[in-house]
Amino acid sequence: MVIMSDRTHTVTLLTRNGCGLCATALEQLRPICADFGIEPSTTDVDEAAATDPGLRAEYGDRLPVVLLDGREHSYFDVDEARLRADLAR
Repeated sequence: MVIMSDRTHTVTLLTRNGCGLCATALEQLRPICADFGIEPSTTDVDEAAATDPGLRAEYGDRLPVVLLDGREHSYFDVDEARLRADLAR
């Protein structure tokens, strides 16, 4: 069942290669986002550092980080209840 919202949101997971927590977070995000017709994207902060070194500097010690519409929503764990509430807005 896809839940409709008045707004289209973006969900991005900031990750790092070999990060087990990041892989778990992505697996948690996929069904949540699917319920809202969204495909979560991922950004590897180490790869992105070539063009945006501030990304790794800001988030590199707290991965995984969930960004909702480009803003930090949660880190380390996916806050499912809060994410669902915010995606429904």
